[in-house]
Amino acid sequence: MSRIAIIGGHGNVARHLHPLLVAAGHQPVALVRRDAYRAELEGLGAEVELLDIEKGDAIAFARAFERCHAVVFAAGGGPDGDIERKRTVDLGGALKTIEGAQQAGISRVVQISAIGVDEPVADVEPVWKAYVEAKRDADTALRDSGLDWTIIRPGRLTDDEPTGLVQLADRTGRGEIPRADVAAVVAAVLDTGAGIGAQWDLVGGATPVAEAVSALSR
Repeated sequence: MSRIAIIGGHGNVARHLHPLLVAAGHQPVALVRRDAYRAELEGLGAEVELLDIEKGDAIAFARAFERCHAVVFAAGGGPDGDIERKRTVDLGGALKTIEGAQQAGISRVVQISAIGVDEPVADVEPVWKAYVEAKRDADTALRDSGLDWTIIRPGRLTDDEPTGLVQLADRTGRGEIPRADVAAVVAAVLDTGAGIGAQWDLVGGATPVAEAVSALSR
């Protein structure tokens, strides 16, 4: 059994991910800033540890990762219109995750990013521009980290019921994907060890999750 730390452990994708990891025989450790989330997350099978992504430093991250074997960065500043939080959460949190994993001796990091963030972002709404740049820079930092990284870049996230069918590739083009299917891909990557050193776009498609992950790992 692997213990897997989830940064942003109360997020919409993370809450789908916890029971999938439990079902695969792993122990998710939800890292959240509010103890009020504890009962809900424990009900999903996760252990709960407190960590403030913005206020905590890399040492705090490393401590939160103790006894874990892998880390998932599933946090996001959210659609709150706050440009600064895109830097402190989406980028700053990712950078501290990388440093914390290195300090804790954890090599495996899976990062949930966003599709198309390497494309030019001139002449767009400032908050969106800050979000795209934060995700882009976080992905660059992880690729350059020397860790056993995987970056998943989903298209527009929806709360639709999971289909279990996806399109996963180096480039897919724009599309939508249920959050539950994103969680299923992350769980498959962690359970199989697939995707080390890979960055994949992810949208809805016609291929079962396990088959899609396996096909890109050969």
